[in-house]
Amino acid sequence: MSTASTRPPEGRYGRSSDERADRTLKTVGAVLAVLLLALVGYFGYHYVGQNKISAEVITFDTSEDAVEVHLEVHKDAGAEGYCTLRSQAEDGDEVGRADFRFDRDDTRVDQVVTLRTKARGTTAELLGCHAD
Repeated sequence: MSTASTRPPEGRYGRSSDERADRTLKTVGAVLAVLLLALVGYFGYHYVGQNKISAEVITFDTSEDAVEVHLEVHKDAGAEGYCTLRSQAEDGDEVGRADFRFDRDDTRVDQVVTLRTKARGTTAELLGCHAD
């Protein structure tokens, strides 16, 4: 007894609907991947490339009513702006927050700033820097 094949002969009737669907899915996937890459590039450029002021906390020293913070600020020549610092107590409550301006023409500013606190602070956290 012979069995009848349910598939048409290869190449006789063109591509099957599964092959067309696979090609469509590959095309849609490639287009979405390119769009995602472009979106990541756009946000990366605006986050990194447009940031004219950046800083990092080098060290900090706490006392009963203040935190002395050693900041290293990198900025474009002539850029003006400020950096926001905060300090938290041991239990996590915010005990101090302040903005410090950096308006000098230098591209690198190494400065110790004093953040006044309402209780003993145990941290010095840089929240961010913003250009004017």
